Amino acid sequence: MSAFMNHNPNNSFEVAQPPSDSVSSLSFSPKSNLLVSTSWDNQVRCWDIQRIGTNIAAAPKSSFSHDHPVLCSTWKDDGMAVFSGGCDRQVKMWSLMSGGHTSTVAMHDAPIKEIAWIPEMALLVTGSWDKTMKYWDLRQPNPVHTQQLPERCYALTVKHPLMVVGTADRNLIIFNLQSPQTEFKRIISPLKYQTRCVAAFPDKQGFLVGSIEGRVGVQHLDEGQDSKNFTFKCHRENNALYSVNSINFHPVHHTFSTAGSDGSISFWDKDSKQRLKAMQRCNQPIPCSTFNNDGSIYAYSVCYDWHKGAENHNPSTSKTSIFLHLPQDADVKSKPRPGGRR
Repeated sequence: MSAFMNHNPNNSFEVAQPPSDSVSSLSFSPKSNLLVSTSWDNQVRCWDIQRIGTNIAAAPKSSFSHDHPVLCSTWKDDGMAVFSGGCDRQVKMWSLMSGGHTSTVAMHDAPIKEIAWIPEMALLVTGSWDKTMKYWDLRQPNPVHTQQLPERCYALTVKHPLMVVGTADRNLIIFNLQSPQTEFKRIISPLKYQTRCVAAFPDKQGFLVGSIEGRVGVQHLDEGQDSKNFTFKCHRENNALYSVNSINFHPVHHTFSTAGSDGSISFWDKDSKQRLKAMQRCNQPIPCSTFNNDGSIYAYSVCYDWHKGAENHNPSTSKTSIFLHLPQDADVKSKPRPGGRR
């Protein structure tokens, strides 16, 4: 029971004034250590994270509200604005540097699950449960293009010119953003169960996909590289399978983290096919995580993720927390595989 009560077994730094309900996304500014969270309590919050050596301070900066739960967030590449979308079917742009002004910049017919800013195109892309994806030029009120999807959008990753969209029914739709209005390729996920998250390789040659049954797929775009594709198990305990909720590539070393509904985080090297580090398991799921722009800070949330429904939600034991972890080089740097090639 005492292990269950420990919501911070890794002694990570805990952020003050966390959301009052589960966290749905975490996003660091590309230009600074400003951290934004979105939550099921309808709020978008921002903290200013200051790191001095091994010490971290997180000062709550500001917040604003949507009308309904917020599901996703992303930053503009200049670090001047945050975009957030969710169950009110709209994306709001929050201009943090100009008095906190907010404006609606995108709309859908159903909740917006994923958003990304594409600096190379100066466009915002939004993916919704209305089975469409839309591209938005912020100078215009209407989308510049609406892309029909085969099913509801569940996951999205962009590393220009690569974009991968994961939908219901295990569809993975790959786009070359040099021709953004046509699908480059559509495949069925190599994983047998529902897609939860996707992450483009830093070199844009492929992507990772995580599913609800504790497995990750490593997928290359070039069919000549098919022999390098593989899947591996993670976020499992005994016979229980847990969702892989978040995959993040380290911005410098290009290894990656996975965070799951089992409350655990692991760091991996796909090229040597090994786990570099497993953190201590937390007492609740980890629905989202992210690295800051230089990979020196890893933020993650610990809270109920609703995968077992409202009937399994116990407000007396389900505290919502956001933590900041300082990864050691050994945790996130590739290392040669013992014994050479396998």
